[in-house]
Amino acid sequence: MDFNELFKMGADLIQNNSDDSTTGLDSNSITDALGKLLGGENGGIDLSSIVSKFSEGNLGETISSWLGDGENMPISADAVKDLFGSDKISEFASSLGLSEDSAKGAIADALPDVVDKATSGENSLINDMLERVGGVDGAMDMLGKMFK
Repeated sequence: MDFNELFKMGADLIQNNSDDSTTGLDSNSITDALGKLLGGENGGIDLSSIVSKFSEGNLGETISSWLGDGENMPISADAVKDLFGSDKISEFASSLGLSEDSAKGAIADALPDVVDKATSGENSLINDMLERVGGVDGAMDMLGKMFK
């Protein structure tokens, strides 16, 4: 699964959440907005930043549930604002024509599954990256060479 597929999955979750204001949104617009919100370099997801923000915000247990194979714990709309900041939430809301409350709720609905899919299972981005470098052993070898 690539980043674009993840963002499209997130867009689908947002379009089908319980907020009527997100139902008619354009899928490509949501995909773009999620990419900007979650974006790392090259249009990816900045997982290290997300995990770090969760740890700083006392949400370590929540992010751990998303990274593991069990059930994903929910995140509140207020925690979403704390994690991403008012400016990013405002930008996300504005790009989709949503209120900030609807934007926070939409992100809270999609984020657990997007992070979970990015990091769990055979088709995860983490698994794909590991396969490209020869598995865990290849990644450890690469890291070992970098830090000699």
